[in-house]
Amino acid sequence: MTDHAIVATRPGGPDVLEWAERPAGRPGPGEVRLRQTAVGLNFIDCYFRSGLYPWPADELIPGGEAAGVVEELGEGVSGFAPGDRVAYTMPNGACRTARVLPADRLVRLPEGVTDEVAASIMLKGLTAQYLIHSSFRVEAGHHVLVHAAAGGVGQLLGQWLKAKGAITYGTVGGAAKAEMARASGFDHVIDYEATDFAEAVRELTGGRGCDVVYDSVGRTTWRGSLKSLRPRGSFVCFGQSSGPLDEFRFSDLAAGSFTANRPSLFHYIATRDELEARAADLFALVAEGRIVPRIGQTFALKDTAEAHRALEGRRTTGATVLLP
Repeated sequence: MTDHAIVATRPGGPDVLEWAERPAGRPGPGEVRLRQTAVGLNFIDCYFRSGLYPWPADELIPGGEAAGVVEELGEGVSGFAPGDRVAYTMPNGACRTARVLPADRLVRLPEGVTDEVAASIMLKGLTAQYLIHSSFRVEAGHHVLVHAAAGGVGQLLGQWLKAKGAITYGTVGGAAKAEMARASGFDHVIDYEATDFAEAVRELTGGRGCDVVYDSVGRTTWRGSLKSLRPRGSFVCFGQSSGPLDEFRFSDLAAGSFTANRPSLFHYIATRDELEARAADLFALVAEGRIVPRIGQTFALKDTAEAHRALEGRRTTGATVLLP
């Protein structure tokens, strides 16, 4: 079987993505060769493709999460065997049919978690995990605002926050996405196309504001996010789907003595122990049915360019999975 990958040789729009032969090769010491069965799609893939984020090499293979079956072990690898179902998340390189990667970046999939579900939650689910446990530790009774509540991370956050007993507010664009956010457990859903979300949050909280805002949108939302916080609340900006926060100033936090952070998942799963612990937490809630990942659409892996267009055009809901 010939190995293929989605490749870009220059930054740009979805048209720069091409389907090309790229042999995965044989695993070296400490490595595993994986035959991939499902690949997750995320906004960060578009950031890399466009050149907003620097490339790791002259050629880019996008994709930050995937699942598959172990085909071959390199020297010194223990804990895995050919035929094992596994998943991983790494910054790039997932959009291919086969891959060689370090064994210590893999997690074994439990019974009942399909490859498609695993590929849709490794990056998004682990992101949700660290956001509400480490970036800001959400407790029962906290008021929490989540932007893009109908997106892949947003839907997981809605369900996880409900399980933790938080009072939740989700912003969406349009009635269809509002229904999806409600189905994901958000107590209050705000359509930003119809109303000012910051004013709505203030009204819904009786003027109190939220303890934390999780903002993956960026340029078009950050000002309203700060206005939605209670004094000494926390602003967690973990993405920028509408563009970077070019005009944000540190002094803007003085309006409410706010704290702010711009976290990245890979700093929270840098060690093997932390990766396994966060993944175990995620898989346990999925196995218990307290989190139900929703795959809104699938594309053939070779049609990744069209999937990027749909994602950037806000024509997707929930998670998107690419099938080799």
